[in-house]
Amino acid sequence: MGGAVVDDSPPGVKAPDGGWGWAVLAGCFVITGFSYAFPKAVSVFFKELIREFDVGYSDTAWISSILLAMLYGTGPLCSVLVNKFGCRPVMMVGGLFASLGMILAAFATSIIHIYLCTGVITGLGLALNFQPSLIMLNRYFSEKRPLANGLAAAGSPVALCCLSPLGQVLQYEYGWRGGFLILGGMLLNCCACGALMRPLTPPKKQQQLEESTPTAAETAPAQKKKLLDFSVFKDRGFLIYTVAASVMVLGLFVPPVFVVNYAKGLGYEDTTSALLLTILGFVDMFARPAAGLIAGTKWVRPRCVYLFSFAMIFNGCTDLVGSQAKDYAGLVFFCIFFGISYGMVGALQFEVLMAIVGTEKFSSAIGLVLLMEAIAVLVGPPGAGRLLDYTNQYMYVFLLAGCEVTLSALILAFCNFFCIRTKKPDPEAKMEMAVTAAEKEVLNSRERREENDEEEPSGKENGKADAVKDDKATTVKEIGDENTETSL
Repeated sequence: MGGAVVDDSPPGVKAPDGGWGWAVLAGCFVITGFSYAFPKAVSVFFKELIREFDVGYSDTAWISSILLAMLYGTGPLCSVLVNKFGCRPVMMVGGLFASLGMILAAFATSIIHIYLCTGVITGLGLALNFQPSLIMLNRYFSEKRPLANGLAAAGSPVALCCLSPLGQVLQYEYGWRGGFLILGGMLLNCCACGALMRPLTPPKKQQQLEESTPTAAETAPAQKKKLLDFSVFKDRGFLIYTVAASVMVLGLFVPPVFVVNYAKGLGYEDTTSALLLTILGFVDMFARPAAGLIAGTKWVRPRCVYLFSFAMIFNGCTDLVGSQAKDYAGLVFFCIFFGISYGMVGALQFEVLMAIVGTEKFSSAIGLVLLMEAIAVLVGPPGAGRLLDYTNQYMYVFLLAGCEVTLSALILAFCNFFCIRTKKPDPEAKMEMAVTAAEKEVLNSRERREENDEEEPSGKENGKADAVKDDKATTVKEIGDENTETSL
C-alpha cells in the first residue's frame, strides 16, 4: 500500500450526497453507537467484577476511563494510519481488535487483565473505527452533510438505550464472562461496517479525460503526502475550535455521570433514579437529527459555528439551572432540556470542524482535536468527583460543569466574531481560487465539446486544446489586471 492514501477522494470528484453514501451513513451510525455507548454499557458488569476480584468501585471505574482515553487519545495515531493505509483496512483491523479485547477479557484472572484487554485493546479497536467512519462520511456528503452528521450522531443514544438493558440480561443469564464473550462477538459488526466504506472513484468520462490530458500536478515531481498534517494549527478557526472544545469537554460529560447519584442523594430509589438516564437518552435520540436538519438550512449553514455556540450556552445554562433542583420533577425537567442541548452539541461538533478545515485536512484535524479532548476527558469527571468529596453537594458539581461549558461557548462565539469575521481575504489566494474555477469551467466545456464531436479529425482537437490554453491565459491575465487595479 505504500505511503499513498488508498481511499482519498480524487480531485474534482463531487460528493454523491446519497447513493452508496447512505450505506456509509448506516455504518457510521453503528460505529458511533458502539464507540460512545460501550464504555457506559460495560459499567453494568461492575458489581460482578467487584465481587469476583474483591476490588472497589473506583477500581472498576478505570475500565470506562481507559476506554474513553483510548478513544480520544489515539486520535493522531488513527490519523497517521488512515493517511497511510486508508479508512477501510484500518476499520477492518480495528473491528478485530475491539472484538479480541472483549473475548480475552472473558478469561481474565485479575482486574489488571481487564484494564489491558477491555480498556486498551477494545478501546484502540473502537478508536480505529470511530475516526475513519467520520472521515468517510465527510467524503460522501457535502450538501446533506449536516443532516448526515446528525443521523450518525444519533447512534450514540440509540445504542445506549439498547446495550445497557442487553448487558443486564446477559449478566443475569450467562454471568459477566459469558456477557463479555457475546459482546465481543457483537463488536465483529465493526468489520462489516468497515467493509461498507467503499472509496470514492471519479466517473469513467472524467478518468479518460484525466488520462488523455496530463495535468501540471502529474508532470511535476510527486510530493509525499503528510501522515499527520500539523499545518492545521496555522488556521485561526481551527485553533479557536480546539481551545473551545477542550474547555467544553471538561464539563460536558459530568452531568450524565452524576445525575443518577444526584437523585439517589435526594432519597429516590435506584430504579427511579436510573430512569433519568433513559429520559435523557430518549430526548437526545431525536435532538441530534433535528439539529442536523436545522444546521443544513441555507440561512443557518454558513453560520453553523454560532448555532454550535448557542447549543453549548444552552447546555451550560441547563447545568446551572439544574443545580438548583430539589425534587425528582426538577431533575426530570433538567434531563429533558439537557438531552436537547446535549444532542445539539453531539450533532454539530464534527460538522463545525469539517466546515472549518475542509475534507483534505479533516483526517489530521480530528485526530489532533481528539487528543486535546482526551486530556480534558481524563481531568473533567475526576475533578468533579473531588469537588463532590470536598463539598458533599451535587449543586456545586453542576455549577462547575455549567460554567465550563458556558465559557467554552463564549470563547468560540466571540473569537470567531472578532478574529475570523474581520479577517481580510488574501488577494493572492483569491486570484488562485478564481484561476482554479476558470480552469474547471474550461475543462467542463471541453468535455461537453468532445462528447458532441467525438468523430472530428484530430487536427480540430488540437485546435481545441490550443483554444483551451488561450482561454486559461486570458482568464489569468484578466484576473491579474483586476488585482493590479485594485492594489493601485
